[in-house]
Amino acid sequence: MSTHLRVDLDAIRGNIARIRATVAPAGLMLVVKDDAYGHGLGPIVRTAAAAGVEWFGAFDVRTGSAVRAELGSRARIFAWIAASREDLEVAIADELDLGIGDSALLEDLADAARSASTPARVHLKIDTGLHRNGVRPENWPGFVTRAAELEADGTIDVVGVWSHIAEASDADDDDARTIFDWAIAHARRVGLRPSMRHLAASAAAFARPEFRYDMVRVGAFCYGIRSAGGPSATDLGLVPAASLNADVVSVEDDAVTIGIGALDGVPSSLAGLAEVGTPDGARRLMSVDTASRVETWPGAAVGDVVTVYGAGDRGESSATDLAEIIGTIGEEIAVRVSPLVPREYVGG
Repeated sequence: MSTHLRVDLDAIRGNIARIRATVAPAGLMLVVKDDAYGHGLGPIVRTAAAAGVEWFGAFDVRTGSAVRAELGSRARIFAWIAASREDLEVAIADELDLGIGDSALLEDLADAARSASTPARVHLKIDTGLHRNGVRPENWPGFVTRAAELEADGTIDVVGVWSHIAEASDADDDDARTIFDWAIAHARRVGLRPSMRHLAASAAAFARPEFRYDMVRVGAFCYGIRSAGGPSATDLGLVPAASLNADVVSVEDDAVTIGIGALDGVPSSLAGLAEVGTPDGARRLMSVDTASRVETWPGAAVGDVVTVYGAGDRGESSATDLAEIIGTIGEEIAVRVSPLVPREYVGG
C-alpha cells in the first residue's frame, strides 16, 4: 500500500472522553462534516456512538442522512444547510434536526412538514455577528413569534436556539454571547422553550465554560486537531487520530521519493518548509508535485514509510503544524486528503 491515511479509533475514543469530561454537564455534539474531517464518516460515527455520543453535527442534509443510515434511530442528527425543498423533505423523513436561520426557509420547512404530516425539529439561529447566515437581531422578534405560531399549531418543534461565534477575540465572543442570551430570552418571552442552546465549537468549549450552555459542537478537537495559534494537543489532553503515510518508491543520493503528492492533498506550498517523519526521525520535505521528495537518511530503502503528518511519534509535524506554515488551519490540511487515498483503521 503506497499511500494511506491511518486512523486510530482508540485516539478518537480517548479524545471524545477527554472532551466530554471537560465540557460536562453540557453535552457533546460530534461534528462530522467533510467525511468526518477526512477521517471517514462510517467508522467515526460508529466508534463515537459506541462511546456514548448521542448528537452528531452533519452540516448538510446529505451527510445527516448518511449518519442516519449508519446509526439508525439511536442518534440525534443536526444539519444546518438545507439547499432545496427536496432537502427539507428528506430531513423530515430521516428525522433530522434542522438549523434554520432564515424566515423564508422557515416557511418552506413548515410547508414541507404539513405535506409530510410530521412536525419538523428546528433549532433557530440568531446571527451574533459572524454573519454566517442566521437571523439579524432586529428581525429576531418577528422570527421567533412566527416560530411560536408554527409550534402552537403542531407544524414544528422548536428544540433549540444556536449560533456560530468567530473565536477571534474574547471581546468579540463576549459581544456575541450577549446577543445570544438576549435572543434566548426573547424566544422564551413569546412562549418557546428551547431545550438545547448551543454556541461554542472546539476552542471556546475548552477555554470558556460560560459558552457551553446545554451542548457544544466539537469537530476538530475530537480528531485531535488543535486550533492554529492555540495550545498544543498535548496541553489540551488530545491525540491526533490520523497520520498520512507514504512508501518510499525510489532512493537517490540526497533524497528519497515518496508516493504521495499534490494530487493526493499535500499542499505544494509546504515544499522546503515542512518536516516529515521517517524511520530515522524528522527530515525536510524538499518538493511536492505528483510525488514528493524528502531529505534522505542513513540506510533509506524503497518500501520505507514516511509520515507526512501525524502525532509526532516519528518526528513528523501535526496537521495544524503544517497549516500554520502556510497560514491556514489544521482542518484544511485534513480534508484535503483525496478520497482515493485508502483509509486504514486501527484500534477498533
